[in-house]
Amino acid sequence: MTITTLHSLLLQLPKGKRYGVAMLLGALAALAMAPFYLVFLLVPAFCGLLWLISGATGPRAAFTISWWFGVGYFSAGLYWIAGALLVDAARYGWMVPFAIVGLSAGLAIFPGLVGLATNRLTAPFGGIARVLVFAALWTGIEMLRGWVLTGFPWNLIGSTWALSDAMIQGASITGIYGLSLFTVTVATLPATLVRERDRGGHIGPTVLAGVLLAGLWGIGLARLGAAPALGQNTVPGVVLRLVQPNIAQQDKWKPGLRVGNLKDQIAMSMAPAPGPSPTHVIWSETAATYYLSADYPVRRAIAQAVPKGGLILTGAPRITTAGEKPLKIWNSLYALDDRGDIVGTYDKSHLVPFGEYMPLRNITGLDKIVGKGTDFSPGPGVRTLRLPGLPPVSPLICYEVIFPGNVVDPEDRPEWMLNITNDAWYGTSTGPYQHFDAARFRAVEQGLPLVRVANTGISGVIDSYGRVVKQLNLGQKGSLDSALPKALTATVFSRYGNVLALLLMVATGVLGMVMGRRRGS
Repeated sequence: MTITTLHSLLLQLPKGKRYGVAMLLGALAALAMAPFYLVFLLVPAFCGLLWLISGATGPRAAFTISWWFGVGYFSAGLYWIAGALLVDAARYGWMVPFAIVGLSAGLAIFPGLVGLATNRLTAPFGGIARVLVFAALWTGIEMLRGWVLTGFPWNLIGSTWALSDAMIQGASITGIYGLSLFTVTVATLPATLVRERDRGGHIGPTVLAGVLLAGLWGIGLARLGAAPALGQNTVPGVVLRLVQPNIAQQDKWKPGLRVGNLKDQIAMSMAPAPGPSPTHVIWSETAATYYLSADYPVRRAIAQAVPKGGLILTGAPRITTAGEKPLKIWNSLYALDDRGDIVGTYDKSHLVPFGEYMPLRNITGLDKIVGKGTDFSPGPGVRTLRLPGLPPVSPLICYEVIFPGNVVDPEDRPEWMLNITNDAWYGTSTGPYQHFDAARFRAVEQGLPLVRVANTGISGVIDSYGRVVKQLNLGQKGSLDSALPKALTATVFSRYGNVLALLLMVATGVLGMVMGRRRGS
């Protein structure tokens, strides 16, 4: 069967079957993400989608086809959110199908808009011009998805290249959105092999796709070739101990287990070191299930595990002081010294809807999933903390790390990033792997090392090139000691953020439109 025959058969399918195929293609695209990295599936996924859009009877039909693609993509890529609802299945289990279907259906509007606009703008022409417009629109909608309703830039198409240290180096210039533009373009160029109307198919664009892939890989290899060896070029006098206790979410807050969980983490922090002694210990998000600002005895207990002259950095909730009104609670990071004194705090600013606060609570009457009662309050935003014995650091709690260009204070550049998280909500699903990959991209973009500490994994030390220096796997209980890699000088992305990707997106779209109009005329 030739590719032109396959194209014809696809467009001859009844409407309902076209929607089913579009949904299947979206699910195939999701398999390009961690932990599968089946990147080659992006070619049939995006070529098939573009063919379906091109063959749609109008913008509305193109929107519907692309919406079904999005439903497949997000359902397969975000199924792991069900894990958070199943932690308290008796209370929230009934929400699982509504959450997955509802979230996927809502997010699918973004690909739907790509289909609508592609059909409307490129109806008079095709070939490589259509590919370029489609890729530009997809990238623009990804950017929009990262901003609308507080944003959710999860599983951006460029994330597929996390399988290769070399292929992610381009993010130091254009960021993840630039890689998305590149990836969608390359994956969709083979669609031009098909004969359309009175135009023959061409192999040139497919060859170009191969050249572009080889070029990106070569640039990445060259950048890594000039980099220090993995694990070298570290900050003198700093040895970090990452503690991953692997506590099941349903056991984390049980009154009868909290003391034992705390003692276990203290013991892991104090265990003999296989190499140089740790100078600082890092625990995960809400590793201390106490209001540390109001609980000095617990702080004193934790302090026994603090290396002399060093610190423990731990996640814990923070509450307003006694008698202060109104009552507020924050999801916070604390830095405690060896006397149990608080020497620094950071409050999470980018809160998870439905998890840390309940939108429209007055209408729904539902509590947030994390705890009951009072919603968490947002902190003031990204900031650089200066802590004794450590280079300046940008703390990031949980999914704050997924937002490109919003992980450091550009006016007060840190020398490393710290991401504490609790992915125990999602079990052994694909979610923690995808979360870890997002952290790697932030390291490449900013040219800064990133230390990630998770309750159940994946924890690790990532250098300024996005390379994993050391790692604790998902579901593994343990600790690891590591030096802190040094920061690079500011990258192009760290100077200009997403501006360059935006300019490239616009230029690609304009080029596609100009090429299409010239060919049409």
